Amino acid sequence: MAAVGARPYDVTMVTWRAVIWLSAVVSVSLAFGSAGAAELVVPGTVPVAPGEFLAGSSPAERERAYRLDEDAYGHSITRENGWYDTERSLQTLSVAGFSIMRTPVTNSEYAQFLAETGRPVPAIDRDGWRAQGLVHPYDRVLRHVWDGGSYPPGRAAHPVVLVTWDDANAYSAWLSDRTGRRWRLPSEIEWEKAARGTDGRAFPWGDDWDPGRLNSHDRGPFDTVAVGSYPAGASPYGMVDAAGQVFEWTATPAGNGRFIVKGGSWDDKGCGVCRPAARHGRPRQLRHILVGFRLVRDD
Repeated sequence: MAAVGARPYDVTMVTWRAVIWLSAVVSVSLAFGSAGAAELVVPGTVPVAPGEFLAGSSPAERERAYRLDEDAYGHSITRENGWYDTERSLQTLSVAGFSIMRTPVTNSEYAQFLAETGRPVPAIDRDGWRAQGLVHPYDRVLRHVWDGGSYPPGRAAHPVVLVTWDDANAYSAWLSDRTGRRWRLPSEIEWEKAARGTDGRAFPWGDDWDPGRLNSHDRGPFDTVAVGSYPAGASPYGMVDAAGQVFEWTATPAGNGRFIVKGGSWDDKGCGVCRPAARHGRPRQLRHILVGFRLVRDD
């Protein structure tokens, strides 16, 4: 399970070697050619209708979530730490219409952005990882680290991870400039509506927990997988990977330089934290193997 209350990642604590970043930029550029030469890959979207929906959770839903976790883990740590106690109470909210990426942004989609902008690749060294105070050993991180400017072999269609909140916003600004349309991180409420529809269901597919509908530690490979691998877990709007796979950055602040992430991850089981109503904050400079993102487009 993802760590709670991890220390903010202080980029000043890590000195990245200039030669690593230079080789990264060169390698990505060679793979995609000069800026403007590669055909732009725009992730597919699904429309989310404007109007009201049921947001948040009832005490009964939160209790079921704690029990799911207890059955899966054999302990009550999420209950003891009050993971779900800060969820918004069940209520009717309304949002304007928008389109949202059907899946999280993938490594191959993110690579084109890097090739055209020269922004550093998703990577972190051992000292930088330890400075964040996360529970995963660094050896588990290595399979997600881009090497020499390239994403890890066989992971082109996997969601990009090890990206900060600012990285996600830089990607959205680039995509907006390239397409002439406004792309941005979703607000927490927009993300939640896209993930659960209008009827207040506990999971994207309904109220009943089904570990076969998502990439979680219950039945998954304990790793990211190609996006869209669990179509049976789609939301009423057709958004997939909204539960499990990776947590996703939103535009909603959580205080003290943190932002709300949503969705759960491949590391979680149970999976109370995979419900659209679940929420917690992460430092904006965090680079985590459990966190990626998707964008919305204003229609």
